[in-house]
Amino acid sequence: MSQNSEFNKVNYIEICEVGPRDGLQNEEKLLTVDQKIELIEEVVAAGAKIIEIGSFVHPKAVPQMADTDEVAKRLKRYDGVEYRALIMNLKGVERAEANGITKAKLTVSASRAHSLSNLNKTPEEAVKGFEEVANFAAKKGITISGAISTGFGYPNEGIIPIEDIYPIIDSYLQIGVTELSLSDTTGMANPQQVYEYAKAVKEKYPQILWNLHFHNTRGMGLANVVAGMQAGITRFDACFGGLGGCPFAPGASGNIATEDVVHMVNAMGVRTDYDLDKLITLARKVQDYVGREVSSFILKAGKSIV
Repeated sequence: MSQNSEFNKVNYIEICEVGPRDGLQNEEKLLTVDQKIELIEEVVAAGAKIIEIGSFVHPKAVPQMADTDEVAKRLKRYDGVEYRALIMNLKGVERAEANGITKAKLTVSASRAHSLSNLNKTPEEAVKGFEEVANFAAKKGITISGAISTGFGYPNEGIIPIEDIYPIIDSYLQIGVTELSLSDTTGMANPQQVYEYAKAVKEKYPQILWNLHFHNTRGMGLANVVAGMQAGITRFDACFGGLGGCPFAPGASGNIATEDVVHMVNAMGVRTDYDLDKLITLARKVQDYVGREVSSFILKAGKSIV
């Protein structure tokens, strides 16, 4: 690759492993606490520095996450690794605090129709409702990050204009959140849109640490990662084996696979600090545990790089 390549502007990316939460939450087969802990510890051994271990939500809403309290209690912590969990309300952050989790993530839909139909609130009102969560977290030493789901589009609404994203970002800033993920929950993003949105939010909100989250629903997940890198984003979510989906967004199956992202950027000369061979071994185990073929390209085809 030419030394003048655009990609040389990014020589390292950080990959946040979301498999234990966003990967497993859409699986019919429920894994045991021991299996979940095993997968988390193996992905740490493979190089993960940020892991989403589960979600503190109502078990009736997402039964796959009903044992997150037990996972958090029993999980061995390693220095230099961030263990975070998804929360939706004050009860969620209270559970996180009780189980030793010091990083929690909130999420709100960028789709106004989706937000109004599910919460009877606009996205901005939904974020405003998180104020008591942020206050409790601050008192307890818990760091809060945020996610803007359906940040690129929603099937019943079409493309979400970037101008609709800004008020949501402003609302997060008002409650003290300065780490945000722009998430393609429904897999509608395309590389040009990702580049334009990522450049826009980075320039307008330089005080925010930005993360991108892609689903491979329509086969554009990896291309969207490259577009994000071109825009200067260096943090991305990915999932072992390419599991995933959202119980509340039908058809939004398939996070980008961690091993696929690592393989791709390694081939581009970009570091991740992950051990690709260990990730492939882990993806095989994940496939065995969920009892079905997963969507990982590298698991099927093998590596093209040594």
